Amino acid sequence: MKPTTYASAVTDVKQQALPVSKRHSPGKGRLLKEFTWYLYLLPTVGVLALISYYPMIKTLLLSFYVSGDGSLEKFAGLFNYKHLLTDPNFFLAIYNTLYIGLFGLLLGLPLSFLLAALINRAMYGKGLLKVIYFLPNVTSAVAVVLVFKVLFFPDQSGTVNYVLSWFGIGPKQWVNDPTLIKWVVITLALWQSVGFNILIWMAGLQSISKDYYEAARVDGASRWNEMRYITIPGVRPILWFLLITGVIGAFQRFDDVYTFGGASGSPLRSLQTIVLFFYEETMEKSQYGYGSAASVALFLMILIITIMNLKISRRSER
Repeated sequence: MKPTTYASAVTDVKQQALPVSKRHSPGKGRLLKEFTWYLYLLPTVGVLALISYYPMIKTLLLSFYVSGDGSLEKFAGLFNYKHLLTDPNFFLAIYNTLYIGLFGLLLGLPLSFLLAALINRAMYGKGLLKVIYFLPNVTSAVAVVLVFKVLFFPDQSGTVNYVLSWFGIGPKQWVNDPTLIKWVVITLALWQSVGFNILIWMAGLQSISKDYYEAARVDGASRWNEMRYITIPGVRPILWFLLITGVIGAFQRFDDVYTFGGASGSPLRSLQTIVLFFYEETMEKSQYGYGSAASVALFLMILIITIMNLKISRRSER
């Protein structure tokens, strides 16, 4: 195409006369203009490198060493990982984590979905109901555990045992029985997490167009068919989101079980999760290398489960 003006023609001639290295480069000019914006990112990247990436790298390195003070004392190769695979306490911690987390999800997701659907259909007071259900989520876990200890006190003075006595049921050793105390923790987790799940479910329910429901009613669809063919497919992405975040939260459980049973997860290690196992090995026994290996194993388990959930969710969407 011919140049439209004399000035533009002269500019083209000058550019062609320059060496290749000195010719005008739009890419370089744009990069120089945007370089200032990259400088603004440096403080954030520096903070992340200091408080996130450096500890991760240090933990990975420590997992290959025998260390009693957090320094790289003696290289041990895969010794910590081999010992981890033969440690019954580690596998018990995995079992406890899966037991509490699995039942918490199986009960919590349907319950929160049902409550969200009921609140979404309410004519008045939706905001108040959401606040009431969400309040336990922002309550201190330590304070909640102390309250639950009073509620589930093992003798007749415990509130739950006192109520059970009305029906002729004797007092239960809630906080002393290895199985019952798991269900106390599951109940606590449900009480705290249901409110957050309700808000997420309601966001998904309100994103579904009302036109679908009106068309279904015109065709004579029942409430069950509306739920089956409109509501559930519409909130499927919310389900996978809550499932993934719930699994990650279950593997990171620490504060409530630590307040109940300490680092060993008493009674009889029935509450010791993987995070508690890592905490006990590092902070209580000063085995930093072994504890770091446990934390790396925890990271790999969360990563594998998250990838599996993402693949399953993508297949279901297709």
